Amino acid sequence: MDVGDEFEINKTVYEWSVRAFGLLEKRLGVNIMLHHEEGQLEAGQIFLFNHFARFETIIPHYLIYKHTGVFCRSVASPELFTGNDALGTYLRNVGAMPTKHPGLLPFLAAELLRGRKVIVFPEGGMVKDRRVVDGDGGYSVFSRSVLKRRKHHRGAAVIAMTLEVLKARILSLERAGDAERLERWMGALGLPSVDALLEAARQPTLIVPANITFYPIRIDDNMLRKTTDLLSGGIGRRLSEELLIEGNILFRDTDMDIRLGNPIRPRKVWRWWERKVLNHVFLGIRSLEDLFALKHDSPRWHERLFALSMSRETKRVRDSYMHEMYAAVTVNLCHLASKLMLHYTNMGVMALSKEVFHKALYLAVKCARDEPSIHLHRCLKSPDGYRGVIDGTCRGLEQFLCTAERSGLIERDARGYRFLPKLCEKHEFDEIRLENPVLVYANELAPVAAARRAVARAVANAPTLDGRALARMLFEDERATHAADREAWNQPRYAEINDQETATESGEPYLLLPENSNGVGIVLVHGFLASPAELRGFGEKLAAAGHPVVGVRLKGHGTSPWDLRERAWEDWLEPVRRGYRILSAFADRLALVGFSSGGALALHFAAERPDGLAGV
Repeated sequence: MDVGDEFEINKTVYEWSVRAFGLLEKRLGVNIMLHHEEGQLEAGQIFLFNHFARFETIIPHYLIYKHTGVFCRSVASPELFTGNDALGTYLRNVGAMPTKHPGLLPFLAAELLRGRKVIVFPEGGMVKDRRVVDGDGGYSVFSRSVLKRRKHHRGAAVIAMTLEVLKARILSLERAGDAERLERWMGALGLPSVDALLEAARQPTLIVPANITFYPIRIDDNMLRKTTDLLSGGIGRRLSEELLIEGNILFRDTDMDIRLGNPIRPRKVWRWWERKVLNHVFLGIRSLEDLFALKHDSPRWHERLFALSMSRETKRVRDSYMHEMYAAVTVNLCHLASKLMLHYTNMGVMALSKEVFHKALYLAVKCARDEPSIHLHRCLKSPDGYRGVIDGTCRGLEQFLCTAERSGLIERDARGYRFLPKLCEKHEFDEIRLENPVLVYANELAPVAAARRAVARAVANAPTLDGRALARMLFEDERATHAADREAWNQPRYAEINDQETATESGEPYLLLPENSNGVGIVLVHGFLASPAELRGFGEKLAAAGHPVVGVRLKGHGTSPWDLRERAWEDWLEPVRRGYRILSAFADRLALVGFSSGGALALHFAAERPDGLAGV
């Protein structure tokens, strides 16, 4: 287990690196957001992450130490430890070890027993195409070394399963009162006392799978790539691609969502004969190295049986944590738009009107929001993030379409979109992020079955979605926006002002639809510092008289004064426009009625001469 002083963690260098990255993080364009349950970081021992960009390998160390103060071990390519003494020394100082180091797995297992954590990237390298689902529905990745797909590495499962076996053995020795063997294991593992050994044995070996999702992926040229190209006198295509993609992630406004999945404890129920084999095996085990060295081709029958049984279990554990990892994708608008495009092309549809595509994408968003198992990005959590998808005016959608257009994947004009042949072509592993980012997004979404179902339902339902059903959905977005805003501004730091609120009526918008409409709808616009409740009584009387009514909520109202202080009058005009559009589905002629500032907004909007305006 002793790997020598060269791999001892240098606490000074480790802590300095954490502080340095903390300062650097504030100056980068990447927005790192960690999503986790309380106690997950503290209880987890082996943390698994997917791998898309080189720089992301340093982030888990930083976050885990920041939240727990515990040092982490990790593994890295052997090439990083040779040919560059400074880099190799630094990596060793911060807990990294080469993947091919002799005795790596028993050493990492011992480190876990000593209270440290281990970080593993089970994909074994960057998965640039994000393609992890194979033709049989299982998980596999492309291997650059053998130029074909392979299963994910089982190192984390092997460490965890072997540790669980060892822990059970140690606790059985305690029950048997075998102090001699306990002392021997204490010394072999480098622990300070038998009590420390027993305490470590009582802790579950928890594997915490985590997913890293970037949004958006940009392919524009950037200063990092240009500078490197200039100083190096020309760089290779592969490095140029990586600098371009990662430079955009690091220095432009990019969200990096790191989401911890459900912890997995590898627990095997040993049958009676397996327990006998296990007891027989441990008679010849003196160290962790001996335990990890057991092979399925051993000349000893009991060692072969044990190794074969462990192999089956580690495969099962591996498949479990890979499923958890990929299910934790943070789904964003680009994922849904990409899957939607490929869904249509798989159907043989190579051109769509803007109305159909926008309607299908909007439905996909709504369906995804109804799926509780999907982890939504902020652009989908609140309607403010996907506002304008139905009209094609959403900023996030426009950015995605521009990227797809620059990549030569689509063409668009005033009427619709045309999907180009390149969208369905194959691309080299080191080119796909530049040549077909749409496929990269779709591949990343593939393991999330609920998201795939959401897109399929959207495609099936879009042709039959009528104006009134769409209007009801748009109104639900108005209510959801109010709920999201209230939650955002109902934080302890705003309590001093919020607690002074005297209004008791709900501040959410309302839609009143009488059974027998007279054909004239009324859009009610409340005044400054008020909420839709201000005109609710009047609206109910109008509805009783046969008028469809919508009471709009001006942005910043009905939530918190802190919310209102950041708003401009243009923010208030937009809800009036949206309320008018919603009510237009239920009435041919509409009147605008506003009070105070709401009256001024009604007049301003009326000056735009919207279709169907009857009066103001």
